[in-house]
Amino acid sequence: MASQCLNHHIPTKTDFPSFQNARPFRSSNHLITFPSFTTAKFHPVRVASYNSASTTAGYNDQVVDEEMDRIRRLQNGSDVRGVALEGEKGRSVDLTPPAVEAIAESFGEWVVSGLEIERGAAAARVSLGRDPRISGGVLSVAVFAGLARAGCVVFDMGLATTPACFMSTLLPPFTYDASIMMTASHLPYTRNGLKFFTKKGGLTSPQVEEICDKAARKYANRFAKLSTALRVPPTRVNFMSAYAHHLTDIIKQRVNHPLHYDSPLQGFQIIVNAGNGSGGFFTWDVLDKLGADTFGSLHLHPDGMFPNHIPNPEDKTAMAVTRAAVLENNADLGIVFDTDVDRSGVVDKHGNPINGDKLIALMSAIVLKEHPNTTIVTDARTSMALTRFITDRGGHHCLYRVGYRNVIDKGVQLNKDGIETHLMMETSGHGALKENHFLDDGAYMVVKIIIEMVRMKLEGSEEGIGSLIQDLEEPLESAELRMNILSEPRSAKAKGIQAIEEFRNYIEQGRLEGGNWIHVEIVGLVKGALWTQMTLQHPLTPICTGNMHANTISDRDSPFLSSAKVSEAEHGEHGWVHLRQSIHNPNIAVNLQSTIPGGCQSMARALRDKFLIASGLDKILDISQIDNYAEEMGSSSARNKHKLQLVEV
Repeated sequence: MASQCLNHHIPTKTDFPSFQNARPFRSSNHLITFPSFTTAKFHPVRVASYNSASTTAGYNDQVVDEEMDRIRRLQNGSDVRGVALEGEKGRSVDLTPPAVEAIAESFGEWVVSGLEIERGAAAARVSLGRDPRISGGVLSVAVFAGLARAGCVVFDMGLATTPACFMSTLLPPFTYDASIMMTASHLPYTRNGLKFFTKKGGLTSPQVEEICDKAARKYANRFAKLSTALRVPPTRVNFMSAYAHHLTDIIKQRVNHPLHYDSPLQGFQIIVNAGNGSGGFFTWDVLDKLGADTFGSLHLHPDGMFPNHIPNPEDKTAMAVTRAAVLENNADLGIVFDTDVDRSGVVDKHGNPINGDKLIALMSAIVLKEHPNTTIVTDARTSMALTRFITDRGGHHCLYRVGYRNVIDKGVQLNKDGIETHLMMETSGHGALKENHFLDDGAYMVVKIIIEMVRMKLEGSEEGIGSLIQDLEEPLESAELRMNILSEPRSAKAKGIQAIEEFRNYIEQGRLEGGNWIHVEIVGLVKGALWTQMTLQHPLTPICTGNMHANTISDRDSPFLSSAKVSEAEHGEHGWVHLRQSIHNPNIAVNLQSTIPGGCQSMARALRDKFLIASGLDKILDISQIDNYAEEMGSSSARNKHKLQLVEV
C-alpha cells in the first residue's frame, strides 16, 4: 500500500520535497545572492567602528576580544551550535551568516591543509547537507562562501541527514573529501549549527576548537563581515537517493528472503514518525521500495518550524503519538527519528516505547547474537539493570563519559587496544556500530532492528522485537532535573566546572554533614573503565565489567561530570546521582535513579540540603527544580525515611 502521512500531503516523487516558502538561494549570471526570509529576522552583529584608514590595530582590544569570544562560544563539543533566529527569551542571535562564513572558511582551510600533507596540492571537494530549519537557506550560502574563500569545490546535497553527510565521503561515485551537516538536532527552530566530517569520521572537540579559534580571529579582524556574492555556484547533487539505495541493499542482502528477495518487508506494516525533520526519505525511498506498508506514518513532510512536536526519540509526545498510531493500525513496528536522523527510537507491536536503556538493551541483544562476548560502551547514566542484562548474555559493559562523541571514541580506542567492541550507544539514542564505520546513524540502527524483526518472523516467532528485552528490569524511579548557571554566558562553563569539582571534593574530603558519606579514592581508568576504591569494607568495584588489561590513567581530564552511588542501611545500594554540565545550554543536568519508592526524591533532598546549600552553590545555581522535586515527597516521615550514603564513581 502506498505510504500516507496523517494530516499531511505525501509527495509522489521519491526525492525530497522542495521548500515552498523560500528557495535556498537565487542564481543569476552565476552570482548567488542571499535570499530574504520574511519569517527570519537576524540580529545584527556589533562591529567596532572605524574610518577608511583604520586597520585591525585600530580596534579596541576589548571589542576584539568580545568578537572573538562570540565565535568561540559557538563551539558545542564536537559541533557548532547557536541561535540563528530571534524568538528565544533571553537569547540573542549569535549564529549569524558572518560567523558561519568564518567557521566554514576555517574548516575548508583545515581540510585543504590536511589534503596537501596527504597527497600534495589538490582542490578539496566538500559537500553540504542541511535539515529543514528556516534559517538553513541563508546560512547555507554563508557556508558556500566560506568554503569557496578557502579554495574548496562545493557540492550542495540540499535536504539531508547527518549520517548521509558522512557517508557522502565514502560512497562512490561521490567520495567527497569532507562534508558539513547544518542542523541543531532536536533543539528549537530558532537554533542551528554545523557538524563536520572527513573520511575518518566526525571531527573531535579539540579539532573543532582549533577551527573555531581560527574563525574567531578571521571574524574579529575582517573588514567585510560577509561575502555578498558567490561567483561559482555549488554543484547540486542527489546523494540521498544513493544513501537510501545503500540501506535497501543492506536489508535485502542480510534478510535474504527465500520467497521475495527484493521485497523482504512484504507483509509488514511499519509506521515512521519523522517529526517534520529529514527522516521522511526512510519511508519513501527505503521501506516502500522494500514492500512495507507504511500507511499511518506521521509528519513526513519537512517543516523547519516543527509544528507537531519536537523531533526527538526522547520526547514523550513523539513517542506517545507513534505508539497510538502503531496500536490504531495494528502495525508491526513504529519508528521515531530526530531531526537529522542520527538518533532513533522504536515502538514494538504491542505499543511499548523502546528508547533510552531499552533501546540500548535491544541493540545489545541483537549485536550479542552476532558477536558473542563483545564489549558494549554506554554513557554512565545507564542503569544497573542494563549491566546485568548485557552480562547475562555474555557481553561486557563499559560505562564511560556522557556525550555521544565520548562514547563512540572510547569504542574506537578499545578496538585499537585489541578489545572487541561492536556497539557504542548513549541513552539519548545516539548509537554507533563497528560494522558501520563507528557512525551514529539512527536509520542504520533501525535497519538492524528491522532485519532482526524479519528474521524472527521467518523463524516462526510472532512475538515481535519487544520480546528480546522482556527480561530487562526497569528502575522503579528515575528523574532528570536541571540547574541553570547564574552567570554571563562567557563564564558559565567555568562556573559549571567549579560546581561539579566541588561535588567531587565534598565526597572525597568527607565534608558532607548530617550523614555517613563514604570517601572514595579514585584509582584510575582501566582501559577507559573507571574503578573506585572505597575506604570502608567495600571491594574494588569495576564500572566497566569484564576482564580488561591494566592501563591506568587519571580521570581528572573529565571536569564536566561526577557521579555517586547511593545506599542506605535497609536497602543497601539502590541508586545513583549523576551531575554533568550541558554542552548545549548553560546548565547542569542532574540524573537520579533508584530501585526503591521515594528514593529519587530522598537523593534530591540530600543533594540540596547537604551539598548545594551547605556549599553555597545555590548562589550561583538555580536549584528551583531540585527544590520543587525534593518537596514532592509528602509527609516528613517519608522524607526522613532514607539515610543516604553517596559513593563517588
